[in-house]
Amino acid sequence: MRGFGVRRFGVRGLGIALFGRRARRRWVHLILGGALAMPYVFVGSVIVGPLLNDDRFFGSLTSQLASFAAGLPLAAITALFSLTRPMSVAAVRALCAVPEGALAEGPARGRVARGRTAAWFTLHLGLGGLVSGMSLALPPFACVLLAVPFFAVFRDSRIGLPEVFGEPWLVALSPVVGCASLVALAACAAASGGLLARWAPALLGPTPADRLAAAEQRAADLAVRNRLARELHDSVGHALSAVTLQASAARRVLDHDPEFVREALAAIEDTTRRTVGELDAVLGVLREADDARSTAPAPTLATDLDGLLRRTRASGLRVGATVALEPDTLPPLVSREAYRIVQEALGNALRHGGGDARVSLRIALDGPDLAVTAENPLPPRSPATRPGGGHGLRGIADRARLLGGTAAAGPADGAWRLDVRLPLKGHA
Repeated sequence: MRGFGVRRFGVRGLGIALFGRRARRRWVHLILGGALAMPYVFVGSVIVGPLLNDDRFFGSLTSQLASFAAGLPLAAITALFSLTRPMSVAAVRALCAVPEGALAEGPARGRVARGRTAAWFTLHLGLGGLVSGMSLALPPFACVLLAVPFFAVFRDSRIGLPEVFGEPWLVALSPVVGCASLVALAACAAASGGLLARWAPALLGPTPADRLAAAEQRAADLAVRNRLARELHDSVGHALSAVTLQASAARRVLDHDPEFVREALAAIEDTTRRTVGELDAVLGVLREADDARSTAPAPTLATDLDGLLRRTRASGLRVGATVALEPDTLPPLVSREAYRIVQEALGNALRHGGGDARVSLRIALDGPDLAVTAENPLPPRSPATRPGGGHGLRGIADRARLLGGTAAAGPADGAWRLDVRLPLKGHA
């Protein structure tokens, strides 16, 4: 019983291997290769026909095989075009059951990738053409063999080859030969499909150049994500700190100073409206939107410093600002990053010093650099640490480093001092 179960499982496994869903899909992939090979075979017949003195439309079997062999080098040459690999990869993913991530993305880059793609395309069309030819010829032949014992017309006609089926034992054996030919066709298709699936990762997989390009793309995506994170942290974090302090101050004087409450609510409205615009611009970049809102210009010292100082003072922070230069003369990139640095410095003073704190801000030229200095008194006790907080100073350091500058922050003479240097050269 156990041996019978093993044999039964073996027969079932063989049937799945030859006629299962995966085998059928790979067979379709081979038929697709045969269809793609037909134009090259026709061109090959134009070349081979005169050489073999065969002017028949289909030609002899020898002529057909020679035309097929002559067409494959033409297929290899046309496979050097960059779009051949995406087409081949799409077909393999859909039909060959290749592991996810084993195939390359995008057009072939470089000589090695194009050579591998040409080898794959030639192999696919070669095996596909052979299997397609067998798929067209063997099933009708097998059907004739299956019908020979039951229909005399097949035995006596030219189709039945009377000189072959003249013996009764040959007639009785013909159905076995017919079934064996169908099984042999399925076995050839399964073996060819498995060979293509095994070679696909080697020929269509990523080359070192593809891996380098993918790594560079991941690095670029990570840089964009970090930039968006800094923009969100600086703009939204500063706005929330200002709105929180404005709302808290308005609540405390709500009963006896309505004018201050009115001013605080107006400042909250202005801050939130502006922050929503900045947030929409940042999210527009994240969505890769093409509308006008996603391409809104980023705030800079030249265009938005006065508004930033006004909104910060409306929050209760006493800001003493000295701007010893013309912001319009700064390079746009330096002006934009300096604005975010000033915004984060004021936001830190708001968060850690409260509404009664003060900060001294100086923006000036220091030789070839733009110097941004912010100084505020240390609070009497250390502020509570926010979960997930502490990214502001790191963001300032990242902005300065990306521009080739420096940033230093820490306590000095009873005050907290931020000193940033941004070089102007090379950012015009």
